[in-house]
Amino acid sequence: MAAVESPREENVYMAKLAEQAERYEEMVEFMEKVAKTVDVEELTVEERNLLSVAYKNVIGARRASWRIISSIEQKEESRGNEDHVAAIKEYRGKIEAELSKICDGILRLLESHLIPATTAAESKVFYLKMKGDYHRYLAEFKTGAERKEAAESTLLAYKSAQ
Repeated sequence: MAAVESPREENVYMAKLAEQAERYEEMVEFMEKVAKTVDVEELTVEERNLLSVAYKNVIGARRASWRIISSIEQKEESRGNEDHVAAIKEYRGKIEAELSKICDGILRLLESHLIPATTAAESKVFYLKMKGDYHRYLAEFKTGAERKEAAESTLLAYKSAQ
């Protein structure tokens, strides 16, 4: 008879299953549940990598969408198609809201659970680099003071990781 899996082990298994099925949003959900248990036990290297892969795929698709839409927006602006430009700006705003939500989610997880709970130097560097990466992703599309803040946070996280 197989041993009963802990909820953590079950979530890790489900995250791997979601990865195989290329259902990265669900993979993120399973790994967030695992990450919120770090007060009991730090993430293993495998768990840390699963979390990273999940978020990288979820954010990567949105970043690619944003770049494509921004490029189309520039072309339409140069052609003077104001109606199209207005629709594109609205659509780009939707993608930016999704990007913000994803970045805010992982940054909150890093700040409130992962970074404070880690004792291993390698893990701390990994999480700080991740923190820098997600602030950098915010800086890619934010403007004004928000962009400046994201860029400064990026630099701070990368410097802390050194």
